[in-house]
Amino acid sequence: MLLPSTEAGRGRPVVLLHARPTDRTMWDAHLPLLAEAGLRAIALDLPGHGDATVPDRREAAPWSDVLDTLDHLGADRFVLAGNSLGALVALQAAVTAPERVEGLVLVGYRPHDQPASPRLDAAWQAERTALAAGDLDAAVQAGVQAWTWAGAAEEVHAHAARMLHRRLAEQPTHGEPPQAADPLGTGPAALRTLREVPALVGVGEYDMPDFHEGGEALARDLDAGRTTVIPDAGHLAPLEQPVAFCALLLDFVRRLPQRSLPAHRYA
Repeated sequence: MLLPSTEAGRGRPVVLLHARPTDRTMWDAHLPLLAEAGLRAIALDLPGHGDATVPDRREAAPWSDVLDTLDHLGADRFVLAGNSLGALVALQAAVTAPERVEGLVLVGYRPHDQPASPRLDAAWQAERTALAAGDLDAAVQAGVQAWTWAGAAEEVHAHAARMLHRRLAEQPTHGEPPQAADPLGTGPAALRTLREVPALVGVGEYDMPDFHEGGEALARDLDAGRTTVIPDAGHLAPLEQPVAFCALLLDFVRRLPQRSLPAHRYA
């Protein structure tokens, strides 16, 4: 399945993978900043989000869709940057095709088998309760409160609300597609195969403890050093602090080894 994409710039490809309750528009502010810095920034909708409707009865394998889409776009090798669900899919793609991944920037990661904190459980319950009552607006508001910092700019809250509203409104129609077998398997063994891939693990300062804990464990498994805390941000840290996130990403990319491919292969 080829995924909808938006891109800007020329140079080393940096692939932007969004969080679960959002879509590729969460990267709208990042594309021009990364393009201006000399990168080819590519934002994708993951299956079941935004414009990426999954055909009926099709098993979802987002990591394969990402790799197939990048083949279609002519991006042989790339940096993967993901937030939340996007961080998970970045890892799944990396263990599937490690030779293609030049680096990983992973923000707001939590493994599915990690027990949920009371705060995360309450956030999920608030959304479920509102949806069960048919109150879409209340479900969206619960999501905005859960996934963004209360002190974020009003336009950030509004953008998050638009993405959540679309996702939750379409969910009853399309449902959740069945998932293919996770290439990460269970336990950290698959993650540890990525220790040769440069990685940066981050978390929003005000994100839930689940994602601070998950990020620290991921950084250990990847041998990625200390987790980077993004100030004044919650779970959707890249959306909340696009300039700070781009600065972090650009610093990471500039530290990567220079590419040996001919210049015409960058575009």
